[in-house]
Amino acid sequence: MVERSGYIDGEPCWADVVAADVPAAQHFYGSVFGWEYADTGAEFGNYVMCLKNGRIVAGMSPPMPGSEQLPAAWSLYLMSHDLTETSRRIEEHGGKMLVAPMDIPDNGRMLFAMDPSGAAFGAWEPGRHTGSQLFDEAGAMCWAEVNTREPTVTDFFYHGLFGYRQTKIPGTVDTGDELFDYSAWSLGDADPVAGRLAMTSEWDGVPAHWAVYFATDDTDAAAERVEAAGGRIQHGPFDSPHGRLAVVEDPNGAVFTMIAR
Repeated sequence: MVERSGYIDGEPCWADVVAADVPAAQHFYGSVFGWEYADTGAEFGNYVMCLKNGRIVAGMSPPMPGSEQLPAAWSLYLMSHDLTETSRRIEEHGGKMLVAPMDIPDNGRMLFAMDPSGAAFGAWEPGRHTGSQLFDEAGAMCWAEVNTREPTVTDFFYHGLFGYRQTKIPGTVDTGDELFDYSAWSLGDADPVAGRLAMTSEWDGVPAHWAVYFATDDTDAAAERVEAAGGRIQHGPFDSPHGRLAVVEDPNGAVFTMIAR
């Protein structure tokens, strides 16, 4: 079991999903990943903590009042131990604040923003809540990447935000080409913590976004559970150099990726 008690600045540390039908989402993710749930109560908007083997791995919530018509989606949060400085850098490098830094009593602080290419993301400053307590473990987040039509702008923005060392994957091509263009992002000399994929014409109609990956022991079996629980397979399962993947959609329409390494 890969347990985590904290993350460094710039690491993907948390993900949550907005679900119009929370009971349906709980049934779905419980069937697919074996999650159990703890509702934090009306004081926190009935935000639900999702647990795997007793450890907190993700969040779930109903839509905020007034946002009921927005599509369901997974949101990705990057760690920041100085949210005020992160907020300043977001605006300095061409991003847009959507939710200014705000306190989540006893748990930490959060903000939500949009990068210059239109991909929304959050940042989390820890208090009692330090992020997912499992990582790269079946049923927990294991990777995240930003999918964008403006890779050069996106690379510049996030490098300015957290100083990622950005390395083109061998065989990728310059921006604007229809071929595969992928960059792996590291913090210092450590292994990559996130990635950036240049979207091509195959992504027509899909806005820029952060994609969240969850680990599974068997992608094909997990894909079968997705369909049995009322979800939909968008793409796959298929093999990649890093594992077997499937891009799927939950019953509320939120998209995520599963991978077995």
